[in-house]
Amino acid sequence: MGQILALMLAAALPGAALAGDAAAGRQKAQMCSVCHGPVGVAVAPETPNLAGEPEGYIGRQLRAFRSGKRQHEVMNVIAKSLSDEDIDNIASWFTSIKVTATAP
Repeated sequence: MGQILALMLAAALPGAALAGDAAAGRQKAQMCSVCHGPVGVAVAPETPNLAGEPEGYIGRQLRAFRSGKRQHEVMNVIAKSLSDEDIDNIASWFTSIKVTATAP
């Protein structure tokens, strides 16, 4: 019983083990760099930064674009070509990027 509880707690914690392969995600995410930048910091205006975002959030959004539940002219087309494994890997890559902020 204690092991099950420990596993459940570990899975719920931020920074718990990532489901995807960040190295594979880095390769697949090269197509994302045109708008979201090579390390997930957007280069296009009004494009969200992806670096450091939670893996679950990125995965949910990509799946929503793929299914058409979330609409965006470019993202719907891109996401349609992604498998679940691709999405998990891309999410893992962007989550693995460390972001820092400095107060002015």
